[in-house]
Amino acid sequence: MRSWFLVYGVLYVLIEMIGHQLDAIGWPRLTALDVATAVVNALLVVAVGMAALVAIDVLGHRWRRRLRNWREEQARLAAEAGWSPAPVPVRAWRPGRLALTAAPAPDPLGDRYLHPDFLDQPGRLL
Repeated sequence: MRSWFLVYGVLYVLIEMIGHQLDAIGWPRLTALDVATAVVNALLVVAVGMAALVAIDVLGHRWRRRLRNWREEQARLAAEAGWSPAPVPVRAWRPGRLALTAAPAPDPLGDRYLHPDFLDQPGRLL
């Protein structure tokens, strides 16, 4: 389905380019040679654009293949050298953390802070 959108888009661009060139000439002075020139110019632009896209695609495939071959070569050389991907132990340069202090002693009055007495006293609330 995506290819149909692409084909429709290319045809739309072709028709717009041809129409723009014919409109630039002017409809009263239009000849068959002008129409042929507009069509050829539009087709040339589309052909060059498609050639650029194909070249980018081919170069991308070659680059990916070359990168894959390079990675395989590096892996082979690493295996021959006896390198293993095990983690390397590193000593920290920072001093160790201090131990946490002890928690405060529990309140002997229980839930004193949940129900404070000053709320029961008459007074003015702010």
